[in-house]
Amino acid sequence: MPGIIGKKVGMTSIFTDNGKNVACTVIEAGPCVVTQVKTKEKDGYAALQIAFGEKREKNTTKQMLGHFKKASTTPKRKLVEFENKFNKDYKLGDVITVDIFKEDRWVDIAGISKGKGFQGVVKRHGFKGVNDATHGQHNRSRAPGSIGASSYPSRVFKGMRMAGRMGTDRVMMINLEILKTVPENNLIVVKGSIPGAKGSHVIIYK
Repeated sequence: MPGIIGKKVGMTSIFTDNGKNVACTVIEAGPCVVTQVKTKEKDGYAALQIAFGEKREKNTTKQMLGHFKKASTTPKRKLVEFENKFNKDYKLGDVITVDIFKEDRWVDIAGISKGKGFQGVVKRHGFKGVNDATHGQHNRSRAPGSIGASSYPSRVFKGMRMAGRMGTDRVMMINLEILKTVPENNLIVVKGSIPGAKGSHVIIYK
């Protein structure tokens, strides 16, 4: 299995074997249920759909209730497809747990970053600002400055770094080290930080 769905629990720190205190993130990884097996003959490509997190029946559409009923499972909150890059033949209703990371030490984790709202160029792009903070200058120290040329090309180029919405982007952190797994509680502890707020869903790739 190339990966699993998880939920960010929060950050903490643990001591390594050599006594070093390392910041880490705790993730509730699984258990995930196989809700659909796609094949090249039927769907045009091979993939495995897994689901994670409980959801109330009254908040689930009838179509999705029927979809989960085929897999003999309760309604789930998060569904993700993985490419067919696994050796084992999975069937509807199979449960995937954190045990798939027993032999792996490094993972990639994707999630949605925290939303920052509408932000200026200093926070969004790291601009220095156009003036010093002294000598009577007001309200211009965080301005972007000039944004384009004059009579030619008489327009602002696409991609110009300006103020705007910041955050809520899909971010992937690569090569994160697995420090510890707790199979009995479906927990995995990785070194460093991962995108998203507490309680947000993440996708963990081998």
